Amino acid sequence: MKIVTSLSFQGQCKEAFEFYARVLGGTVTAAIPYGDAPPDMPITDDKYKTWLMHCWLDVGDQALMGADMDVAWAPNVDKPKNGFDVTLHTDDVAEARRWFEQLSDGGRQVMPFAETFWSPGYGALVDKFGVPWMVNTVPAGDGKPA
Repeated sequence: MKIVTSLSFQGQCKEAFEFYARVLGGTVTAAIPYGDAPPDMPITDDKYKTWLMHCWLDVGDQALMGADMDVAWAPNVDKPKNGFDVTLHTDDVAEARRWFEQLSDGGRQVMPFAETFWSPGYGALVDKFGVPWMVNTVPAGDGKPA
């Protein structure tokens, strides 16, 4: 089984997924705009032609999925994301710090990246697209930070 988080945007999905691919070293393997949909799709307004109805990002054996949504079809998509975080885990503090700093660029740090009682490096942020992230370094050996 694979559990994949799907993120919703309002016209920024392509930009967001290209950004995530650069930061995380992944590959966008699908980016299908509404303009390529079959003619019988109910979403036909020209303003949505370049919005993505499906986007897929592979990062190693993990993935993120995304789409652009309008408030008419996805109530509250325009509200701040709430009740979840996309969480990244690594055993490399330098890699975690790099992810955190790059994902934070243009966004807002919620908890600055630092050593905690559970991790040698952890931070929380909301990126420039409004997506909440946690970046965690998994401690080596005994499970305690250095």
